[in-house]
Amino acid sequence: MAVSFLDRSRSVAPAGWSRWLIPPAALSVHLAIGQVYAWSVFKPPLEESLGLSGTQSALPFTVGIVMLGLSAAFGGTLVERKGPRWAMFVAMTCFSSGFLVSALGAATAQYWLVVLGYGFIGGIGLGIGYISPVSTLIKWFPDRPGMATGIAIMGFGGGALIASPWSSQMLSSFGSTTGGIAASFAVHGVVYAVFMSAGVLLVRVPPEGWRPAGGSPKPHSGKSMITTANVSASQAVRTPQFWCLWIVLCFNVTAGIGILEKAAPMITDFFAETSAPVGAAAAAGFVALLSLTNMLGRFVWSSTSDLVGRKNIYRIYLGVGALLYLTIALTGNSSKLVVIASALVILSFYGGGFATVPAYLKDLFGTYQVGAIHGRLLTAWSTAGVLGPLIVNAIADARAAEGLDGPALYATSFYVMIALLVVAFLANELVRPVHPKHHEPVPGQQGEPAVREA
Repeated sequence: MAVSFLDRSRSVAPAGWSRWLIPPAALSVHLAIGQVYAWSVFKPPLEESLGLSGTQSALPFTVGIVMLGLSAAFGGTLVERKGPRWAMFVAMTCFSSGFLVSALGAATAQYWLVVLGYGFIGGIGLGIGYISPVSTLIKWFPDRPGMATGIAIMGFGGGALIASPWSSQMLSSFGSTTGGIAASFAVHGVVYAVFMSAGVLLVRVPPEGWRPAGGSPKPHSGKSMITTANVSASQAVRTPQFWCLWIVLCFNVTAGIGILEKAAPMITDFFAETSAPVGAAAAAGFVALLSLTNMLGRFVWSSTSDLVGRKNIYRIYLGVGALLYLTIALTGNSSKLVVIASALVILSFYGGGFATVPAYLKDLFGTYQVGAIHGRLLTAWSTAGVLGPLIVNAIADARAAEGLDGPALYATSFYVMIALLVVAFLANELVRPVHPKHHEPVPGQQGEPAVREA
């Protein structure tokens, strides 16, 4: 009975179903799995209670991000075939049970169980949950795909704003011992299961041939490529467009995560030798602001892409982002306002890049297997999740070993990020309509599906 409830055929929306119920369903999943950005809350108590190093305590997060990309890539086609309800159920089961396995690991002081639970099992939930609503949202909102995916993916960026203070309060209440950490993990697992189940129950797919009131989606006013054909996931990875977007996403994420991962120590180091140094509380406030702009950028910029076109919005993310990195590098510690404002905008582009890419894929490859294509593209995120922190930390450590401090610790990293963003900008310029040889055949129709350049 439960299996049949999860069947795609059982989740087809009845007549009169409001498409505006789908974004809340997606948010119930993305707000939950966005907890991954709050993992740092558990690092200090784990290090103290289990005697871990900083690198060891980061392992569950790192494994989780890697598994996110891998599970999204390998599970994308299955998600498309089984439907969003099945995918959300699998995501809920893996993500929640991952916390419960981690609770067992903390309670028994077996750290490998924490890595297995939160990183491996929970990471599968992250990947499947991340892509679970994407193609469904695009099919319900063909007239506003950027806005629709922006709402859901905004939830992933904002999940830490809920999880961070909530987790801190639980650790304060239960204690920072292994028992307190185990209790906190267990509560997370149960509460997130309940919260995510709302999405499982609420999500629906549109009936075959459904269109929003008003008919076909309006053409974009920007200069983006919009197809009326469909491309399968297996064919998409054979196109240069897919790999151009892979580079775009990878390098845009690398540039953003380079600031996000080391935000607190970076802002402290920058102004340590000035007359107005940044204290711990102010550094934490800076991190919170970065999280906020990361979240808001996912909705604001992706919605803007519906008006100006996907290619144009990525020109802004990448071109303006490179100029902002250059501004930070040249300004140094002479203006706190300029450095902070530039970093906030860069992080809004980081979030916007995540939220806009599903709509960009829909424009190029159609809606047929856009979720599966998106899953394969998320391997760029896994790569960037390693690349960005490695660049910033390795260069900062090397400069510190040379006796340098302040902005000099990060200047070279900023110039590397500028170079990556320029490469991504050029990759975006190379994106063209997909060649008709990659299109899926249309039954009963002679000739090849049309592609128009708006």
